[in-house]
Amino acid sequence: MSVKVLIQRKIKPGKEKELIEAVQELRTKAIHTPGYISGEILRSIEDPSLHLVISTWKSIEDWNHWVNSPERKAGQQKIDAILAEPTRITPYEYEFLTVDVDKALTNLEYSVEGQ
Repeated sequence: MSVKVLIQRKIKPGKEKELIEAVQELRTKAIHTPGYISGEILRSIEDPSLHLVISTWKSIEDWNHWVNSPERKAGQQKIDAILAEPTRITPYEYEFLTVDVDKALTNLEYSVEGQ
């Protein structure tokens, strides 16, 4: 089952360019890692020093392999040097809700135009 990993970082003032370069370098390497699906890089509107990476992986095992790799650790060391606070990493798995399809369809209202 695929997982989403939220990586939150608060950087020191004036270090935005360094962070962007370091994160892009890591992402370029991650793209070629087995199990990588996608990633997004976001910056807070309310506090521009807060950055969020949302990374999607085929499995938690794929993520763990990447996060423990020498490439990832070296990249994280570069990033750690420009942070105001330690990186927060939180993996999430999808939660599936069961739906009673018959009940949902029974309660569905519809109309056909002209009738």
